[in-house]
Amino acid sequence: MRIHLTSVFVDDQAKALQFYTEVLGFVKKHDVPVGGEDRWLTVVAPDEPGGTELLLEPARHPAARTYRDALVRDGIPLAQFAVDDVDAEYARMRELGVRFTQEPQRTGPVTTAVFDDTCGNLIQLATAPA
Repeated sequence: MRIHLTSVFVDDQAKALQFYTEVLGFVKKHDVPVGGEDRWLTVVAPDEPGGTELLLEPARHPAARTYRDALVRDGIPLAQFAVDDVDAEYARMRELGVRFTQEPQRTGPVTTAVFDDTCGNLIQLATAPA
């Protein structure tokens, strides 16, 4: 068993696609219309095109909005992305105007930082020792 797909609820799929590809560096894998404005829209890591897909899922369902908004209000990240160097990624993303709610912080051997994905979510970056 392995994780094939996970999702984040987003306010606007076009805006999310731009942020997740142009700022975070993911690449679009699937973009399939599913009715109305909604799309089956996934991104993957550029160095793992066959890896786990992230679905940029419309946050239309009231329960999704309630859940996501509660996490943001409490400062809890919805997802965590692994990076080689949190400090370097933090500096790169700050240069691009990304708003962080937590600067790089070391907790034992792990370094984390939390940013606003501009689509309604907090996302945590993490670097663990090799």
